[in-house]
Amino acid sequence: MTESQTAFELLLDIDRRCRVLAADLPSQETRSHSWSGIGFRLSDHWYVAPMGEVAEVLHEPRCTLMPGVKPWVKGVANLRGRLLPVIDLCGFLGHTLTTVRKQRRVLVIEHEDIFVGLLVDEVVGLQHFAQDLLERVPSQSPAVTGAAFIQGQFSGEPLWQVFSPFALAQARGFLDVAA
Repeated sequence: MTESQTAFELLLDIDRRCRVLAADLPSQETRSHSWSGIGFRLSDHWYVAPMGEVAEVLHEPRCTLMPGVKPWVKGVANLRGRLLPVIDLCGFLGHTLTTVRKQRRVLVIEHEDIFVGLLVDEVVGLQHFAQDLLERVPSQSPAVTGAAFIQGQFSGEPLWQVFSPFALAQARGFLDVAA
């Protein structure tokens, strides 16, 4: 560097050196697209719900019991002035809810005219998977509990099944809560 360089020439020299030392961006082929969702557990099964299908995650609220409903309906809760029906998702799918109340969470679903909370055993946070690892499962696979609501799976340990709350909300049996 010489004394006769102007400030502009000095900046050009710094720019040139930065470009020489900069790491290249990965090529289009090496970049993988990721899939993200809310991970949760029902009994000993692990599920992940697409990000756009869960409006909110809450601690288990106090519920007012409702007479004449199926046993998997926990009741209604007040969520900022709105009545939130709370459904025991484990009970609906035929699992038993764990007795550890501290871990239980409610996934709030808001889809079209349906506003409901799904009580689950545990929410384990945001889960990220490579999009190309998503495996489709047969929609009526008898080995999968709640197969109508499973859109795929990510293999590994544990096996993460992609659970669609929107598909659940549209199911006829889900809306039939009268005992």
